[in-house]
Amino acid sequence: MKYLHLCLFAAILILCACNNACTMSNKATIPESSLIAIQKRGELLVGTTGDYRPLTYRDSISGVYWGFDLEVAQKIAERVNVPVTYVQTSWPRLTKDVLNSALFDLAIGGITITRARKEQMDMSDGYLVNGKTILCRRKDTRKYGNLTDINKPTVKVMVNPGGLNEKFAHEKLPHANIIVYPRNEEIPEQVAIGNADVMITEITEAPYYVKRDSRLAAPLLDQPFTHGEIGILMRRGQKDLLQIANTVIADMKRDGSLRKLHEKYGLSYGY
Repeated sequence: MKYLHLCLFAAILILCACNNACTMSNKATIPESSLIAIQKRGELLVGTTGDYRPLTYRDSISGVYWGFDLEVAQKIAERVNVPVTYVQTSWPRLTKDVLNSALFDLAIGGITITRARKEQMDMSDGYLVNGKTILCRRKDTRKYGNLTDINKPTVKVMVNPGGLNEKFAHEKLPHANIIVYPRNEEIPEQVAIGNADVMITEITEAPYYVKRDSRLAAPLLDQPFTHGEIGILMRRGQKDLLQIANTVIADMKRDGSLRKLHEKYGLSYGY
């Protein structure tokens, strides 16, 4: 009888040890939520190109970032209760950087919501309507009424590398003289001084440059070649952060603060 009791006691100890080991193993495999990780770190890391005024821009002298989209990012950070730290990225390496969990939590700044991006990553709800248009010299306004007028070997079309503007130009303007220029924010000046005839840009960006440079015009601003929305891009597996972003966007639409932000930056409100 004593032997049976000892065997039973040993079996119970082994069972408890197995249960504890399984519990510890399960805890080890449960990933920490992205919000908790961000709060522990004490900052929201936001990737942005800083070259797309008035949505995202980094001042080359002060290093200070400003823009419409960055104010949306600030609202998200406030909801998470941490400050924002901006991390420089670029259009050619945007997807690679978003997928690298060591770089930043989300990317923002004129990023169009597309099926291709959503196949690899998560995107928030849209907070800004967008579409492709052109910048040209004011004296050439009547030259460019449609894509056919632009799609000619004699027309120098300038685009920034790696983004949807370059893709659009190559797909829709195969006969134009396409020039890929490395710094997006300098292209309007290149058009103004005659190094290019047309810039492929967005209806969000074009008015900013027209307002600040009397040499430039956006004759097709009300007739964009494409229609879409801009959203926040992040790698998969961050459902809690995605939910926070969508809640902030919905709240800003509901309370009128998103409309006020559009007015502040001179952007059309399509919601």
